[in-house]
Amino acid sequence: MTSTPSATRPFRAADLGTLVMLAWSGEAPDGTDMPYLLVYPLGDSAVGPGAASAAAAALLENNGLPVGGDLVDGTARPSLPVTLLVQSGQAVLNLAPLNAQCPAPEEWLAAVGERGYAYLVFTTRPWPEGRPGRPVTPEALKEFAGAEETLTAAAHVVLPARSLRG
Repeated sequence: MTSTPSATRPFRAADLGTLVMLAWSGEAPDGTDMPYLLVYPLGDSAVGPGAASAAAAALLENNGLPVGGDLVDGTARPSLPVTLLVQSGQAVLNLAPLNAQCPAPEEWLAAVGERGYAYLVFTTRPWPEGRPGRPVTPEALKEFAGAEETLTAAAHVVLPARSLRG
């Protein structure tokens, strides 16, 4: 008898190391602001940047997000196991088995409030220069986030923004 391989790749959180999330907005082709989220590993795990990339790829794959594939429209896939919560000036990304959050600038909050969604770029490409606590210049962010190596090593997702109702 043969067995069917597991549908999920092994994910070891320790191999991921530090995961960073940044929120910013920028002009979209329609002339209005688009709220973006960039998520990336620093590559600082004990087993090295290659393991961090592999762990990020497994995390994405296990959540139904193809790396380097087509845009995933979460607004049309209510069963997508990835969610975005916007609350108290924070963007909170939930994907099993972890959550990531970051402060969101006012412009980002306004753009996500107007559109009702954000564009997530979750790359497996490590960016050690994008360490928390260090200022990231707009030029450095544009260079990393817009690099072909970053974009082709990423899952691209339109995520509906949810909020807690009081």
